[in-house]
Amino acid sequence: MAEREREKAVRRIVVGVDGSPPSRAALEWAAVIASATGATVDAMITWEFPSSYDDADYAEYSDSWRPDLDATRVLEDTLIEVFGDDRPAWLSSTVLEGPARSVLLDVSTSADMLVVGSRGRGGFAGLLLGSVSAACAEHAKCAVLVAHDRPRH
Repeated sequence: MAEREREKAVRRIVVGVDGSPPSRAALEWAAVIASATGATVDAMITWEFPSSYDDADYAEYSDSWRPDLDATRVLEDTLIEVFGDDRPAWLSSTVLEGPARSVLLDVSTSADMLVVGSRGRGGFAGLLLGSVSAACAEHAKCAVLVAHDRPRH
């Protein structure tokens, strides 16, 4: 492989996961690309407290509601659904605090490709793109794949 082609090779793929069918499709597409290119895949989910929360609310609800643990469970459930119990060695998972749009755009600076579902858990069913996928497609610092459907194997 020529030096120029090696520089363009996909080495790290970040996938935004929220448990929705489009995010599962994004994870499956990332797996196909990783298998073809030898890249690693980092399945990533984000979480945040609603903007109406303040420190007093957190103290009151921190024992009964843990969005970080909820996000971890959604990510793990999605990984099991897509890969079963035998995950590929090239797959890692990350849970980060913050708005999905901001976090994914930040990590796009160190990724070769960002893969997101066309729509996530929020939004309106009739939209072709959700706000996170649209922001990633427009502002990411790497290649972006917006997955609408699962790959055909």
